[in-house]
Amino acid sequence: MKKYISILLCLVYLGALFACAGDGVTGGDIDDNSEEGLIVVGYAQVGAESAWRMANTESFIAAFESDPRYDFRLVDSRNDPAIQHAAVYDFIAQEVDYIIIAPIEEDGWYEILTEARDAGIPVIITDRMIETSDDSLYVCWVGAAFLLEGLVAMEWLNNYLARTGRADERMNLFHMQGSMGSSAQIGRTSGINSGISGNNNLILRQQQSGDFTLEKGKELMASWLRRYQISDIDILIAENDDMAFGAIRAMQEVGIKPGEDIIIISFDAGRNAVQAVADGLINCTVESNPLHGPRVKENIDLLEMGETPVKMQIVHDGKYFDINNAASEVDNRF
Repeated sequence: MKKYISILLCLVYLGALFACAGDGVTGGDIDDNSEEGLIVVGYAQVGAESAWRMANTESFIAAFESDPRYDFRLVDSRNDPAIQHAAVYDFIAQEVDYIIIAPIEEDGWYEILTEARDAGIPVIITDRMIETSDDSLYVCWVGAAFLLEGLVAMEWLNNYLARTGRADERMNLFHMQGSMGSSAQIGRTSGINSGISGNNNLILRQQQSGDFTLEKGKELMASWLRRYQISDIDILIAENDDMAFGAIRAMQEVGIKPGEDIIIISFDAGRNAVQAVADGLINCTVESNPLHGPRVKENIDLLEMGETPVKMQIVHDGKYFDINNAASEVDNRF
């Protein structure tokens, strides 16, 4: 009884949210019955907070909607865990064939995914990870190696400082984190912290969340610039491109030359960020491939054929873009 009450409550909540914000659902009406014989796939996406996220969403839409066997249903969770949880409960109630989740936060999934498993609905986790000791709750995970991305960024920084003759200089580092509790934030922060602790000349002055958005990145950078002299800010590491762009705007508004007065490192390596590297506004952007849609669809195709996908599938090649390769790679980016 408790299970059905929880589903009912979440359906009511979800309905109320969508009534107030109808554009939160794309890729088909979530309440419609699927055409008979189609494979119904529900995707609970994080939101549309960045260029990376939008490219990720488009890769799923393109992968599934190009195949006439599939009925693909997408929910934009607006970076709200309650909306995302309710969306998954709704997918369970609809008796979809597969559920895909890009978790906003790592925890809070045990009860929901237990219900999906009990209902016989395979779940694929993508991009970010969930916190659980029971990996039978999901079929497989497809995503980035966020810890390695953080380590790559710090390796690049150490090499850059050595090349520019600044390896022995004491430098103040400001770290703009992503959405707290997300896998991307946890992994990248761990890698960055590890790199800082391994270099006695790097001094971590600030470490705060900009929530992966341009607006909050600008707001956070502006607050630091009010508190510190420009001479006190040597390095900015932003855990995605959008926050870096927000920080750049804040710098430019007070006459600071980004990429010159302050060394800037970002993550994701979208087209605009790689162009900014070529233009000298960002010094390095570390790749995090957003195009997970085809890989996830391949796993569902395997499941349809009765095969078992590889449990953990990391999309990572250690690529980064700096002044040496950015200009030639701009047109190849998302």
